[in-house]
Amino acid sequence: METKNEDTPTAEKTIFDAIAQGDLAEFKNILAQHKGGVDFFDENGMTALQHAAYKGNKDMVQLLLDRGADVNSGKHEYNYTALHFGALSGSSDVCKLLLDAGAKPTATNSVGRSAAQMAAFVGNHHTVATINNYVPRSDIAYFSVPQGQQTEPYLPPFLVEPLHKLVLGVNIHPVRLALNLQHTPILLENAEKVSKVLEMMCKKEMSKGSETNEVMAFKYHYLAYIIREINNIRDKQKPASDKDEKKHDVVEIFSKKLLKPGKDGYSLDLMDTFLKDCVREFPFRECTTFHQMVTSLTSKDSPPALTVINCTINGQRGFVDAIPYCSTCGEEKPAKKCSKCKTVQYCDRECQRLHWFVHKKACNRESSAPVATNNAKLNIDANELSSELQNLVAG
Repeated sequence: METKNEDTPTAEKTIFDAIAQGDLAEFKNILAQHKGGVDFFDENGMTALQHAAYKGNKDMVQLLLDRGADVNSGKHEYNYTALHFGALSGSSDVCKLLLDAGAKPTATNSVGRSAAQMAAFVGNHHTVATINNYVPRSDIAYFSVPQGQQTEPYLPPFLVEPLHKLVLGVNIHPVRLALNLQHTPILLENAEKVSKVLEMMCKKEMSKGSETNEVMAFKYHYLAYIIREINNIRDKQKPASDKDEKKHDVVEIFSKKLLKPGKDGYSLDLMDTFLKDCVREFPFRECTTFHQMVTSLTSKDSPPALTVINCTINGQRGFVDAIPYCSTCGEEKPAKKCSKCKTVQYCDRECQRLHWFVHKKACNRESSAPVATNNAKLNIDANELSSELQNLVAG
């Protein structure tokens, strides 16, 4: 017992130093030697887990959680939780680990701010979206077990994991969701079951009384609406043979329909109409979230429906960022640019290919513009240029 008492203060001191220095090897060594609990506290009531979360160190956070660290420790002098610190670090991965371990997203600090609100305050918008979109896997797994007199569940167990991943996604652009579904064909192959479960989750969420999350309820409806639309296209466009399969690619048909510009050449009128119809069909019309969206969509000079839905699901941004977006699916900080004009950006070749039917005309104009400028320079009178240079040298 005496050895343990002597060891604990040493472990506390050295583990905080290891976290501060980001020394994972030393951190692991300390945990290996210390056999007791890992809820070490500093002089401000801040735990080792909170320190690791604030540093955004995913590996350290995972190790502490594996050792039973209290994810909702409330002894910090200003009532910050590990999730608050994870949100402030800007690490979405750390926040997801904490949420998976049972962190309470509604917990507030001494000034009444939740973790998502603190993340928004410092501009960590992706972290805000991660917290706002979080749903425990158990919420979906519930539908994979027969209930009452059921002989089979609403959702086959093998669909739980892919559906959970879809629900957790923070990019709710319909084209990105369509591409995600294309990469997870098992969900599209079971589109009717998946969309039905999502609508059931929407209804269940709206039946929780004071614990109702209207935003998540709308997101379930939104995902179900998009899956049903893609499934409807598939039913109408079934290929006659394997050779026609590419021609009848439902995700491509769906995406190009939404990306087609309006008469002005840039407004996405078809996407706007599609998303407004989605809002209109939300069955819980008395809820605050529905009224707020309708008010925004019907106001003078209303923003695009995608903007309204994105702000509803992922939270308002405190300021406009100069962040580049994929011109096809709206993903932040895309990796590639159009190799010809360098003015638009894409996630990958697939996004560029889907958008080419829109971009090709503008691309030809923009890529030819520099050539005209260079020709203009070549046509400058040589005598005039020589005279100007001599004047400059002469002073």
